[in-house]
Amino acid sequence: MWFKNVKAYQITQPLSLDEGDLERALNEHAFRPCGSQDLATMGFASPFSQAGKQGTMFHVVQQRFWITLKKQEKILPGAVVNAELDEMVAKIEMETGSPVGKKAKADLKQEIQTRLLPQAFTKNTYTHGFISLADNLVVVDASSDGKAEAFLAMVRKAIGSLPVVPFTRRSLQSELTHWVTESTPEGVGLLEEAELKSTDDTGSVIRCKNQPLDSEEISIHLDAGKLVQKVAFEYAETLTAIICEDGAIKRIKFTDRIKEETDDVPKDQVEARLDAEFALMSAEICTLLNFLRGALNLNDDSL
Repeated sequence: MWFKNVKAYQITQPLSLDEGDLERALNEHAFRPCGSQDLATMGFASPFSQAGKQGTMFHVVQQRFWITLKKQEKILPGAVVNAELDEMVAKIEMETGSPVGKKAKADLKQEIQTRLLPQAFTKNTYTHGFISLADNLVVVDASSDGKAEAFLAMVRKAIGSLPVVPFTRRSLQSELTHWVTESTPEGVGLLEEAELKSTDDTGSVIRCKNQPLDSEEISIHLDAGKLVQKVAFEYAETLTAIICEDGAIKRIKFTDRIKEETDDVPKDQVEARLDAEFALMSAEICTLLNFLRGALNLNDDSL
């Protein structure tokens, strides 16, 4: 259980979670498979269910509550629907000698989708997140705002309240640019990947990979007024990632030194291994986020 992306949120008001109440609340919104006419369904599942294990609807380690949202979607390719629609329209027009109108086409398309839905394949996706009461953080393994906000909305619906704001509520362009042009906070090392964007109306973007950030080429763009939108970094020899100007952290890779700490847990003990990985991973992510709070002066943002 290693998160690959992080959308983080700060809890703005005191929050307490009773384990019994939380289990009941999540069960009331438990995942159910798609019915014959459902395009998609969404609900909570055991964090261990993706590994073929069942258990409680959450898993907690040191006040960090791991919650999993499962979504099932019907796969109904548009090309298949449109091919059938074209055949039906051609047949009707041949029989009537009149063109099929836009509303009639829409009705025919809906009829086709209703007929094909029970035969469609399904696709399951999982969104993992955790609430850290000790750190006043909610962390979601998501690369997009939409996916993270869907997770927050479902948790809020289940427990009644989830007072959070985005971890970062201002652009970090200036701070990230300072990292590249001046110096990084202690413990942070920059890697050879970044994205720079101009501040004028052109909005031109420069992306570089395998390029030293102190090179002349990068300096020319920075001197021209471009600011850093994204930059790859290593933190405290525990992980590498890309931090974005909106505070999102992407493409997280934990170092072998960290992952090896769970090697003593036998691979066939799935639940024990997931527990150990979650405990280690969530602790390291909270450590990173708390570090960034200070390094980027995020505590100055009034909640």
